[in-house]
Amino acid sequence: MTKRFLAIACLALAAPLQAQDFATSFDATEVAPGIYTLTGAEGKFGGGTISVLVGDEQIVLIDDAMVPTAQPILDAVTRLAGRAPDFVINTHIHGDHVGGNALMQENGAYVVAHDNIRKRLAADSKGAGGDGGLPIITFSDSVTFHVNGHEVFVFHVHHAHTDGDGVIHFRDQNVIHAGDVLFNKVFPYIDLDNGGSIEGFIKAQEKLIAISDDDTVLIAGHGDPVASKADVETNLAVLKDGRKLVKALVDEGKTEEEVLAANPLGKYHDDYSWSFITTERMTKTHYRDLTSE
Repeated sequence: MTKRFLAIACLALAAPLQAQDFATSFDATEVAPGIYTLTGAEGKFGGGTISVLVGDEQIVLIDDAMVPTAQPILDAVTRLAGRAPDFVINTHIHGDHVGGNALMQENGAYVVAHDNIRKRLAADSKGAGGDGGLPIITFSDSVTFHVNGHEVFVFHVHHAHTDGDGVIHFRDQNVIHAGDVLFNKVFPYIDLDNGGSIEGFIKAQEKLIAISDDDTVLIAGHGDPVASKADVETNLAVLKDGRKLVKALVDEGKTEEEVLAANPLGKYHDDYSWSFITTERMTKTHYRDLTSE
């Protein structure tokens, strides 16, 4: 996914856009037997990266994009699997990942999510398509699906991208759908206002690495959609180094303005900065996170 489309994704979180700005159909790419990613056809943006597990018994959808792209997602799953999904697993609360919840449940799916996702959506359900988009099955730590002969382990990572992040591990197929605890090859969006933290995000990356090997397929919420263990290690090294560089200036008593002027993340600008999480905004996130501890 290009940085331009990443910017559109985050605009979708902040303000409604016209449906014609988004994908009206989706392409499927098989990343492992029976596991597909869905991406906007003709290069159009459809939301955060979506996965679907297809089989004779159950259809499991991982995230369901935005309200304007909900019907195209449902159409894509139906074409691919022969029917609507049985389960939808939300990886976190943002509207580019939960926007199809209401439509999916209207068509017979059960939405599954962490407790905190339901709590936050109960306070404001617009991003999930209204109250019909509230998850009806929730978990606090983990839940396991035994479907189509596979074990699908869903576990919570604490205060990472948000306070409700879930990672989906297709254990026997060596595939991990990481949601937005993995921004691949771009600066990550760490939503401090929705319970995220840089320390938690780092721990989540470390967890992904710990359960991966050199053959693991990791599906990122944004950025290049498919990552390797080595990619996660590189992304983590950038985040840790950025935190170290900003912390050194904070420890010297520098103000936010002085830290920004020093441009501690400048060496990563060309490769990691994008229009929503620019080098400046990533620096501000580090500063705010460090000074609020």
